[in-house]
Amino acid sequence: MNVQSPTSDQIRDFVIAGHGNLGQVKSMLTELPELLDVAYAWSEADRETAVMAAAHMGNRPIAEFLLEQGAPLAICTAAMLGEQGAVQDWLARDPILIHAHGAHTIPLLAHAALSGKVDLMELLVTSGAIEGDSFALSNAVSFGHQPLARWLLENTQADLAWKNWEEKTALTLAVTRGDEDMEKLLRQHTARE
Repeated sequence: MNVQSPTSDQIRDFVIAGHGNLGQVKSMLTELPELLDVAYAWSEADRETAVMAAAHMGNRPIAEFLLEQGAPLAICTAAMLGEQGAVQDWLARDPILIHAHGAHTIPLLAHAALSGKVDLMELLVTSGAIEGDSFALSNAVSFGHQPLARWLLENTQADLAWKNWEEKTALTLAVTRGDEDMEKLLRQHTARE
């Protein structure tokens, strides 16, 4: 049996689909199963698999599908999925993973915020995670996780002036989403500073 190696274009297209197109992920994986855990090199220092793409986008359905197909579960993906037990196990085996990054050097805290779980964020911060608190706040706001946004505002140094890849602050994201409760929370915190 002759196993076809995926081309660079196929790997790139699969990773791009991993960000948000479950149908394309399924179709491409059916045609070329070797794509499952192959990384695309955006640069020498920035390599990304489809499951990493799903993880930093907070795309639970794609991440879960890829994991079911045999993609390896990494700490950033586990954090995005809110799998606190798995995250604790990794940290117990290798405490340096508290400083882990996913694709595009996105820090662990930013991935964990996508889960919306305050207990997980508290575990990470008390275990020494400090990088990415502003990114985490942005993600919490983007996904409407108000209890987590409140916790981050009260327990970290999250910067309300920080801008995401779209050049939007957390407040801008709340306003854009029409999330009046989140907007009120952010404005109250700004007034206290």
